[in-house]
Amino acid sequence: MSPAPVRVGIVGLGRLGRRHAENLARRVPGAALVAACSPVEEELRWAGSQLGIAHCFRDYAELLRHPGLDAVFLVTPTTLHAAQIIDALNAGKHVFCEKPLSLEIADCERVEGVAAAQPHLKVMIGFVRRFDASYREAHARIAQGAIGTPFLVRAQTCDRLDPTGAFVEFAASSGGIFLDCSVHDIDLARWLLGAPPARRVYAVGTNAVYQRLAEFDDVDNGLAICEFEGGKLACFYASRTMGHGHDTWTEIAGTAGRLTIGRDTQANQVQLADERGVHFQVVQDFYARFADAFVAEANAFIAAVRGEQAVPLTLADATEATRIGHALARAQRERRMVELR
Repeated sequence: MSPAPVRVGIVGLGRLGRRHAENLARRVPGAALVAACSPVEEELRWAGSQLGIAHCFRDYAELLRHPGLDAVFLVTPTTLHAAQIIDALNAGKHVFCEKPLSLEIADCERVEGVAAAQPHLKVMIGFVRRFDASYREAHARIAQGAIGTPFLVRAQTCDRLDPTGAFVEFAASSGGIFLDCSVHDIDLARWLLGAPPARRVYAVGTNAVYQRLAEFDDVDNGLAICEFEGGKLACFYASRTMGHGHDTWTEIAGTAGRLTIGRDTQANQVQLADERGVHFQVVQDFYARFADAFVAEANAFIAAVRGEQAVPLTLADATEATRIGHALARAQRERRMVELR
């Protein structure tokens, strides 16, 4: 007899929240999406009409009091993450929360403390690239010694240019480009290099298109270097101005070889060759690139809640990603090297 499904309530039904909700309702067999929470009435109507969710709440505290709930999926603004995770843990719920854990290191550490006091509850932060098939294969090959000892990660997260500049309105609370965009790359670098402690960082940036970002000490293109213990290195490039589409890739150099993931992120396998050259379509946003990884991530969380596996990454991993991202943002703003330890 199969274990009972994990009864999940989703909190936040914006662009990404709806994707998570659809996955939980239709593509994660071990989950039952039983409740939804949003302050936006239209989003709750969507949850009811499109996914058949009967229990919809405008108030998060009311959702946490719902008796038929085992876990919550938080897809809410970053500034709410820490407090919402703590509230859920205190209500006896398992928690999945989108990245980052928090923009403030003290809040990350506070969440770690509350979670440590309730070890029977599972908490997982959504660093989705760890669940992408290509990144998982690269990690496995490194473990097998395929490239010798890894010592350098070069990674980029580059979003397609949005002519409206709508995201600028969120710049005041995003934490800056390195915490908003590069946090995935930071987490990947630690994972692929064996989680060495970060020692110092340096970062620079420019506003090539969105000049208004300067009002928030932010940039639309940033380049950063992180030095880890033992001489391992990472180089991160983040951009909001790619004209051709979403462009994410990672390269790991080792003493005996190199691995590259996603260098040319094609939307499909069709190429056109004509008098102008060879052309192919590129994925247009992060979800198109990592759609399957989001499903794998949700499955991993549900499996952890059911006791079928350990949580694949720790809160300490999430805290360290914030610590490094915070230092990179400071280095970019202050135009200097920042020591971490």
